[in-house]
Amino acid sequence: MKFSKVFTLEAIASIIGCEYIGEPDFTVTGMNEIHVVEPGDIVFVDHPKYYDKALNSAATIILINKNVACPEGKALLVSEDPFRDFNKLTSYFRPFQFSNVSIATTAIIGEGTMVQPNCFIGNNVLVGKNGLIHPNVAIYDNTVIGDNVIIHAGTVIGADAFYYKKRPDGYDQLLSGGRVVIKDNVGIGALCSIDKGVTGDTTIGEGTKLDNQVHVGHDTVIGNRCLIASQTGIAGCVIIEDEVTIWGQVGTTSGITIGTKAVIMGQTGVTKSVEGGKSYFGTPIEESREKLKQLANIKKIPEILNKLK
Repeated sequence: MKFSKVFTLEAIASIIGCEYIGEPDFTVTGMNEIHVVEPGDIVFVDHPKYYDKALNSAATIILINKNVACPEGKALLVSEDPFRDFNKLTSYFRPFQFSNVSIATTAIIGEGTMVQPNCFIGNNVLVGKNGLIHPNVAIYDNTVIGDNVIIHAGTVIGADAFYYKKRPDGYDQLLSGGRVVIKDNVGIGALCSIDKGVTGDTTIGEGTKLDNQVHVGHDTVIGNRCLIASQTGIAGCVIIEDEVTIWGQVGTTSGITIGTKAVIMGQTGVTKSVEGGKSYFGTPIEESREKLKQLANIKKIPEILNKLK
């Protein structure tokens, strides 16, 4: 998330009420998660296991729960609870905006796009030309949709990320201030759910088609001309490169990459990153030829046991 104007380190520290290490006028231009940070961004870290990763990331402002040595050219925001204070910043820069109309006055819908009854289109949504949005679709604030996009009934675009911190009395949600960006010529089936990024974008590339009942987690990036079949669940922060085919009832873990033109066969559990240009099957995932050979050999076990007797 980039801010609408440049802030100083001192100003950010005053918003969340914490100490800072660095020049008071140190430049702050945004906030983001560690996998997408850029210079000028704030990133938060609250576990010693990830201190080095955060301090050495591209982010130049680190919101941290320990007074550590500040890397050259960076600044620190020292907080008792970075998770809580990151949420404070999200609430400050991207507060929830109530809407009491079906299509917000700040939404822009392109020429030739048809919106069927009972849809909700939120604040600052941008929809391109010649699209079709079927009944009972909900499009949350700040979503960007390209030209010639078809969205079928019951789909929800822009729900919050499934991202929580365990506390002694329950779970705190990490607030979502990101967006969903859907490029031109995308088709989205019925009853799909596409979560917004925590601070960045969940992106669906040009020409990609989603079947019914597909879930796309926060900050996931799906490439161009992919095919994703029904009941597939894609976790957060996944990268799916161009022209990938994913068949039905596939599930993925978070933070992995599926390479260009890979084929993931039905009911596969994608437990790790896989190269492009190959076919995969099974849980844990393996190349489909190898996995099918293994299954064929398993069928031979009774025969082998009988011979041993």
